[in-house]
Amino acid sequence: MKTKSEKKWNLPSVLGLIIICLFAVLCIFPFIYMVVMSFTKSTTLAIHLNDVDFTDFSNFTYVFTKSGFLRSLLNSLIVVACACFFNCLIASMAAYGFEKKNFPGKEIVFRIYLITLMIPGQVTMIPVFIIMNKLNLLNTYFALIVLIINAFGVFLIRQFMSSVPDELLEAAKVDGCPEYRIFFRIVIPLIKPVLISLVVFTFVTAWNDFMWPLISTTDSNMYTLTVALSLLKTQYQTNYGLILAGATVSFIFPFILYAILQKQFVEGIALSGIKG
Repeated sequence: MKTKSEKKWNLPSVLGLIIICLFAVLCIFPFIYMVVMSFTKSTTLAIHLNDVDFTDFSNFTYVFTKSGFLRSLLNSLIVVACACFFNCLIASMAAYGFEKKNFPGKEIVFRIYLITLMIPGQVTMIPVFIIMNKLNLLNTYFALIVLIINAFGVFLIRQFMSSVPDELLEAAKVDGCPEYRIFFRIVIPLIKPVLISLVVFTFVTAWNDFMWPLISTTDSNMYTLTVALSLLKTQYQTNYGLILAGATVSFIFPFILYAILQKQFVEGIALSGIKG
Protein backbone atom coordinates (compact mmCIF):
# COMPACT_ATOMS: atom_id res chain seq x y z
CA MET A 1 0.00 0.00 0.00
CA LYS A 2 1.40 3.36 -1.01
CA THR A 3 1.78 6.13 1.54
CA LYS A 4 1.08 9.80 0.91
CA SER A 5 4.79 10.59 1.15
CA GLU A 6 5.61 8.36 -1.82
CA LYS A 7 6.21 10.25 -5.06
CA LYS A 8 4.09 9.07 -7.97
CA TRP A 9 6.09 9.35 -11.17
CA ASN A 10 4.23 9.71 -14.44
CA LEU A 11 5.01 11.10 -17.88
CA PRO A 12 4.11 14.78 -17.14
CA SER A 13 6.17 14.84 -13.93
CA VAL A 14 9.17 13.26 -15.68
CA LEU A 15 8.94 15.73 -18.57
CA GLY A 16 8.65 18.59 -16.09
CA LEU A 17 11.75 17.39 -14.24
CA ILE A 18 13.69 17.13 -17.52
CA ILE A 19 12.66 20.66 -18.52
CA ILE A 20 13.69 22.04 -15.11
CA CYS A 21 17.07 20.30 -15.39
CA LEU A 22 17.60 21.75 -18.88
CA PHE A 23 16.83 25.25 -17.62
CA ALA A 24 19.21 24.71 -14.69
CA VAL A 25 21.98 23.67 -17.09
CA LEU A 26 21.32 26.71 -19.27
CA CYS A 27 21.56 28.98 -16.21
CA ILE A 28 24.76 27.38 -14.90
CA PHE A 29 26.54 27.03 -18.26
CA PRO A 30 27.70 30.70 -18.54
CA PHE A 31 29.43 30.45 -15.16
CA ILE A 32 31.10 27.15 -16.09
CA TYR A 33 32.21 28.73 -19.37
CA MET A 34 33.63 31.74 -17.50
CA VAL A 35 35.66 29.58 -15.12
CA VAL A 36 36.98 27.27 -17.86
CA MET A 37 37.96 30.21 -20.09
CA SER A 38 39.85 31.82 -17.20
CA PHE A 39 42.39 28.99 -17.46
CA THR A 40 43.21 29.76 -21.09
CA LYS A 41 45.05 32.50 -22.94
CA SER A 42 42.58 32.55 -25.80
CA THR A 43 42.13 35.71 -27.86
CA THR A 44 38.75 34.45 -29.08
CA LEU A 45 35.59 33.48 -27.25
CA ALA A 46 35.68 29.93 -28.59
CA ILE A 47 36.82 27.24 -26.16
CA HIS A 48 39.47 24.81 -27.38
CA LEU A 49 39.97 22.04 -24.87
CA ASN A 50 43.63 21.75 -25.85
CA ASP A 51 44.18 25.31 -24.60
CA VAL A 52 42.62 24.70 -21.18
CA ASP A 53 45.16 24.12 -18.42
CA PHE A 54 43.68 23.97 -14.93
CA THR A 55 47.18 24.05 -13.42
CA ASP A 56 48.06 27.36 -15.08
CA PHE A 57 47.12 30.22 -12.73
CA SER A 58 49.05 32.89 -14.68
CA ASN A 59 45.88 34.84 -15.48
CA PHE A 60 44.91 35.01 -11.81
CA THR A 61 48.51 35.85 -10.85
CA TYR A 62 48.53 38.75 -13.31
CA VAL A 63 45.14 39.97 -12.09
CA PHE A 64 46.23 40.06 -8.45
CA THR A 65 49.83 41.27 -8.84
CA LYS A 66 50.27 43.43 -11.94
CA SER A 67 46.96 44.99 -12.89
CA GLY A 68 46.06 47.06 -9.81
CA PHE A 69 43.17 44.66 -9.34
CA LEU A 70 43.69 44.26 -5.59
CA ARG A 71 43.43 48.01 -5.02
CA SER A 72 40.26 48.12 -7.12
CA LEU A 73 38.89 45.14 -5.20
CA LEU A 74 39.52 46.96 -1.92
CA ASN A 75 37.84 50.10 -3.28
CA SER A 76 34.78 48.10 -4.32
CA LEU A 77 34.56 46.42 -0.91
CA ILE A 78 34.78 49.81 0.85
CA VAL A 79 32.17 51.37 -1.42
CA VAL A 80 29.82 48.39 -1.10
CA ALA A 81 30.15 48.19 2.70
CA CYS A 82 29.55 51.92 3.18
CA ALA A 83 26.71 51.98 0.65
CA CYS A 84 24.94 49.07 2.36
CA PHE A 85 25.34 50.62 5.82
CA PHE A 86 24.28 54.17 4.94
CA ASN A 87 21.50 53.08 2.59
CA CYS A 88 19.97 50.86 5.28
CA LEU A 89 20.40 53.51 7.98
CA ILE A 90 19.06 56.47 5.99
CA ALA A 91 16.26 54.48 4.32
CA SER A 92 15.06 52.94 7.59
CA MET A 93 15.07 56.30 9.38
CA ALA A 94 13.15 57.94 6.53
CA ALA A 95 10.69 55.03 6.34
CA TYR A 96 10.16 55.21 10.10
CA GLY A 97 9.32 58.89 9.81
CA PHE A 98 6.96 58.41 6.87
CA GLU A 99 5.15 55.42 8.39
CA LYS A 100 5.08 56.05 12.15
CA LYS A 101 5.15 59.84 12.42
CA ASN A 102 2.53 62.41 11.49
CA PHE A 103 3.53 65.73 9.99
CA PRO A 104 1.90 68.11 7.47
CA GLY A 105 2.28 67.05 3.85
CA LYS A 106 3.69 63.62 4.73
CA GLU A 107 2.08 61.78 1.82
CA ILE A 108 2.90 64.55 -0.64
CA VAL A 109 6.55 64.53 0.37
CA PHE A 110 6.63 60.73 0.11
CA ARG A 111 5.14 60.82 -3.40
CA ILE A 112 7.66 63.43 -4.48
CA TYR A 113 10.34 61.21 -3.01
CA LEU A 114 9.10 58.28 -5.09
CA ILE A 115 9.03 60.37 -8.28
CA THR A 116 12.83 60.42 -8.17
CA LEU A 117 12.75 56.69 -8.94
CA MET A 118 11.21 57.49 -12.33
CA ILE A 119 14.13 59.71 -13.36
CA PRO A 120 16.83 57.72 -15.19
CA GLY A 121 20.28 57.87 -13.65
CA GLN A 122 21.71 59.07 -16.97
CA VAL A 123 19.66 62.27 -16.65
CA THR A 124 21.08 63.24 -13.26
CA MET A 125 24.61 61.99 -13.91
CA ILE A 126 25.93 65.18 -15.55
CA PRO A 127 24.43 67.59 -12.97
CA VAL A 128 25.77 65.42 -10.14
CA PHE A 129 29.19 65.30 -11.81
CA ILE A 130 29.26 69.11 -12.04
CA ILE A 131 28.26 69.43 -8.38
CA MET A 132 30.92 66.94 -7.30
CA ASN A 133 33.52 68.74 -9.39
CA LYS A 134 32.62 72.12 -7.88
CA LEU A 135 32.88 70.64 -4.38
CA ASN A 136 36.19 68.88 -5.21
CA LEU A 137 34.66 65.52 -4.32
CA LEU A 138 35.68 63.61 -7.43
CA ASN A 139 38.06 60.69 -6.83
CA THR A 140 36.60 60.20 -3.34
CA TYR A 141 34.62 57.40 -1.76
CA PHE A 142 31.81 59.85 -1.03
CA ALA A 143 31.29 60.47 -4.75
CA LEU A 144 31.19 56.73 -5.43
CA ILE A 145 28.69 56.05 -2.65
CA VAL A 146 26.24 58.95 -2.83
CA LEU A 147 24.41 57.94 -6.03
CA ILE A 148 23.69 54.43 -4.73
CA ILE A 149 21.46 55.77 -1.95
CA ASN A 150 17.98 56.36 -3.38
CA ALA A 151 14.27 56.28 -2.61
CA PHE A 152 13.83 52.58 -3.41
CA GLY A 153 15.06 51.57 0.03
CA VAL A 154 12.62 53.95 1.71
CA PHE A 155 9.71 52.56 -0.31
CA LEU A 156 10.71 48.94 0.39
CA ILE A 157 11.17 49.41 4.14
CA ARG A 158 8.04 51.51 4.58
CA GLN A 159 5.93 48.73 3.06
CA PHE A 160 7.36 46.32 5.61
CA MET A 161 7.31 48.74 8.55
CA SER A 162 3.53 48.94 8.44
CA SER A 163 3.56 45.53 10.16
CA VAL A 164 5.32 46.96 13.25
CA PRO A 165 2.59 47.39 15.93
CA ASP A 166 1.96 51.00 16.93
CA GLU A 167 0.93 49.78 20.38
CA LEU A 168 4.44 48.44 20.95
CA LEU A 169 5.98 51.83 20.18
CA GLU A 170 3.43 53.64 22.35
CA ALA A 171 4.16 51.28 25.26
CA ALA A 172 7.87 52.03 24.94
CA LYS A 173 7.16 55.78 25.01
CA VAL A 174 4.98 55.39 28.12
CA ASP A 175 7.87 53.58 29.82
CA GLY A 176 10.08 56.59 29.12
CA CYS A 177 12.14 55.05 26.32
CA PRO A 178 13.78 57.81 24.24
CA GLU A 179 13.12 57.97 20.50
CA TYR A 180 16.54 56.78 19.40
CA ARG A 181 16.30 53.68 21.62
CA ILE A 182 12.83 52.88 20.27
CA PHE A 183 14.24 53.02 16.77
CA PHE A 184 17.43 51.03 17.33
CA ARG A 185 16.22 48.59 20.01
CA ILE A 186 12.66 47.88 18.82
CA VAL A 187 12.11 48.93 15.20
CA ILE A 188 15.41 47.78 13.68
CA PRO A 189 15.21 44.18 15.04
CA LEU A 190 11.61 43.88 13.81
CA ILE A 191 12.48 44.95 10.24
CA LYS A 192 15.63 42.83 10.01
CA PRO A 193 14.34 40.64 7.11
CA VAL A 194 13.67 43.58 4.82
CA LEU A 195 16.99 45.19 5.78
CA ILE A 196 18.78 42.04 4.65
CA SER A 197 16.91 42.22 1.34
CA LEU A 198 17.97 45.85 0.95
CA VAL A 199 21.57 44.89 1.72
CA VAL A 200 21.52 42.34 -1.10
CA PHE A 201 19.96 44.81 -3.55
CA THR A 202 22.43 47.53 -2.59
CA PHE A 203 25.38 45.15 -2.74
CA VAL A 204 24.54 44.03 -6.27
CA THR A 205 23.90 47.60 -7.45
CA ALA A 206 27.13 48.98 -5.98
CA TRP A 207 29.23 45.98 -7.00
CA ASN A 208 28.11 46.06 -10.64
CA ASP A 209 28.03 49.84 -11.09
CA PHE A 210 30.30 50.86 -13.96
CA MET A 211 29.29 54.14 -15.59
CA TRP A 212 29.40 56.40 -12.54
CA PRO A 213 32.75 55.09 -11.17
CA LEU A 214 34.19 55.47 -14.67
CA ILE A 215 33.07 59.11 -14.84
CA SER A 216 33.77 60.16 -11.27
CA THR A 217 37.28 58.68 -10.94
CA THR A 218 40.38 59.71 -12.86
CA ASP A 219 42.91 58.40 -10.35
CA SER A 220 43.74 54.72 -10.91
CA ASN A 221 43.98 54.26 -7.13
CA MET A 222 40.25 55.02 -6.87
CA TYR A 223 39.05 52.68 -9.63
CA THR A 224 36.44 50.13 -8.64
CA LEU A 225 36.41 46.51 -9.74
CA THR A 226 34.22 47.05 -12.80
CA VAL A 227 36.49 49.81 -14.12
CA ALA A 228 39.59 47.69 -13.48
CA LEU A 229 38.01 44.81 -15.42
CA SER A 230 37.44 47.06 -18.43
CA LEU A 231 41.13 48.04 -18.39
CA LEU A 232 42.21 44.41 -18.80
CA LYS A 233 41.28 44.77 -22.47
CA THR A 234 44.19 46.17 -24.47
CA GLN A 235 44.02 48.26 -27.63
CA TYR A 236 45.45 45.72 -30.09
CA GLN A 237 44.64 42.34 -28.57
CA THR A 238 42.12 40.94 -26.12
CA ASN A 239 43.06 38.11 -23.80
CA TYR A 240 39.62 36.77 -22.95
CA GLY A 241 41.12 34.30 -20.52
CA LEU A 242 42.57 37.19 -18.51
CA ILE A 243 39.32 39.16 -18.59
CA LEU A 244 37.27 36.15 -17.50
CA ALA A 245 39.75 35.41 -14.71
CA GLY A 246 39.01 38.88 -13.37
CA ALA A 247 35.29 38.30 -13.89
CA THR A 248 35.53 35.03 -11.95
CA VAL A 249 37.10 36.81 -8.98
CA SER A 250 34.48 39.55 -9.23
CA PHE A 251 31.68 36.96 -9.25
CA ILE A 252 32.83 35.15 -6.11
CA PHE A 253 31.94 37.88 -3.57
CA PRO A 254 28.26 38.47 -4.49
CA PHE A 255 27.81 34.71 -4.86
CA ILE A 256 29.11 34.10 -1.34
CA LEU A 257 26.92 36.89 0.07
CA TYR A 258 23.78 35.53 -1.60
CA ALA A 259 24.60 31.97 -0.51
CA ILE A 260 24.91 33.12 3.11
CA LEU A 261 21.83 35.36 3.12
CA GLN A 262 19.63 33.36 0.75
CA LYS A 263 17.06 32.32 3.33
CA GLN A 264 16.72 35.82 4.82
CA PHE A 265 16.65 37.36 1.35
CA VAL A 266 13.74 35.19 0.17
CA GLU A 267 11.91 35.76 3.46
CA GLY A 268 12.33 39.52 3.19
CA ILE A 269 11.07 39.60 -0.41
CA ALA A 270 8.03 37.44 0.49
CA LEU A 271 7.08 39.47 3.54
CA SER A 272 7.64 42.85 1.89
CA GLY A 273 5.35 41.75 -0.93
CA ILE A 274 2.55 40.76 1.46
CA LYS A 275 2.59 43.79 3.74
CA GLY A 276 1.28 47.23 2.85
